[in-house]
Amino acid sequence: MAAKAAAFKRSSAVAVRNPKLQQTLHHVVRHFTEARDAAVASEFPPETWEQMRERASSIKLQTLLNLDFYLDMVDRNVRRNGGHVHFAADAAEANRIVLDIAKRNAVKRVIKSKSMVSEEMRLNPTLEAEGIVPVETDLGEYIIQLAKETPFHIIAPAMHKTRQDVSRLFQDWLRSAPTDDIKTLCAIARNALRQQFATADMGVSGANFVVAETGTVVLVTNEGNGRMTTSVPRVHVALAGMERVIPAIEDVALFLRLLPRSATGQRITSYNSFISGPRRASDEDGPEEFHLVLVDNGRLNLLKDERLREALKCIRCGACLNVCPVYQKTGGHAYGWVYPGPIGAIVTPAMNGFARGADLPFASTLCGACKDVCPVKIDIPKLLLDLRPEAARRTGTWAERLLMRRWVDMMRARESLERSSRLARLMQRPLSREGVIRRSRLPLLAAWTQARDFPAVAEKSFARRWRDGLSRAEP
Repeated sequence: MAAKAAAFKRSSAVAVRNPKLQQTLHHVVRHFTEARDAAVASEFPPETWEQMRERASSIKLQTLLNLDFYLDMVDRNVRRNGGHVHFAADAAEANRIVLDIAKRNAVKRVIKSKSMVSEEMRLNPTLEAEGIVPVETDLGEYIIQLAKETPFHIIAPAMHKTRQDVSRLFQDWLRSAPTDDIKTLCAIARNALRQQFATADMGVSGANFVVAETGTVVLVTNEGNGRMTTSVPRVHVALAGMERVIPAIEDVALFLRLLPRSATGQRITSYNSFISGPRRASDEDGPEEFHLVLVDNGRLNLLKDERLREALKCIRCGACLNVCPVYQKTGGHAYGWVYPGPIGAIVTPAMNGFARGADLPFASTLCGACKDVCPVKIDIPKLLLDLRPEAARRTGTWAERLLMRRWVDMMRARESLERSSRLARLMQRPLSREGVIRRSRLPLLAAWTQARDFPAVAEKSFARRWRDGLSRAEP
């Protein structure tokens, strides 16, 4: 799956030429952006919102700098609550842990509430290979599962699907009648999923936050499926990236203000579930077993890098995707892995290797909009700039390296710069018109002039114009 990130240029070109996708992106992304802006502006003075962002950023950073301490605290408190904690170094180990839990409990069917980590792991194909049926219960994820696709957006995985697309999927898979009524489509999905909830042996959920102080998993959803997944089956497995830890239960209130407003423009999500282990004797419902799987899968690489560890502060709200001019044109699938958009352009190459995502750090205009909306104040443009030289060093061609060395030599001495400028003026004469090169098939100019004009080298350098009389001109 991660290998698709290497095809970003080709995939993004296809997306830009898709008029249906462009219309959907324009409509949905604009809705998210406007809702976020309205929710923030109507409820908080700008200085209060900034203080909240600053505090959340500080909490996340301090937790990351002391992550070993807080992970140990999570381990102790989850076990004290009667649960089990597992640490997975990579996706393969995380899959083995989940499969082992499923086999010990003779699990035949697994219901899932949206988990990005399970997408990293490719958990569904792993379960299917062992004869276990996984069923996504978040409506967007359910649609994507039926379509055999990957999520398109962090919080709206099926945003690229029209109601007609969903109706056709339901006709094919659920034998429902054709309809483009949204309420009817939701009712069809609800009826189909109720049987899955009733017969599932194990529930797998994500975790928006893991509270170290209490060993509590916090799950934020807008559908009742999350609460059903974590309470109806006899076994519950929560999957969390190790960076999802926050220190204290008091911190949750702050993040529950920032996350929904940044993600969907809501004051609060419909369901906020706090899960602290298996069912106790006094509880009316809940699982008999609770397992928390904390996953590394490349996160330690980010944590060890002083420049990039800031990316681990991300709370997966998706706000940076919604304001990014590149995402607004390419959509999520072009990025080729679980996390698209500006934050995905950082974590994909860092977690999977630059060979699989070398183009992604360049998939940004560096306009800074992502930094402005990030609820935990990640300086995304700076991180992208930090990654670009690394990507070029690891994946650059011999021609690019030769060109850069020649550029450095040229800029070190005035005489060399003058000679090179004279040569460039001679070579550009067949190509330039009225001071610009509008279209060229030369290797170094073709990609640039395909979409924009390239400024021609001036006929006279500034130094030459100065010598020719500019220095004596009247102000």
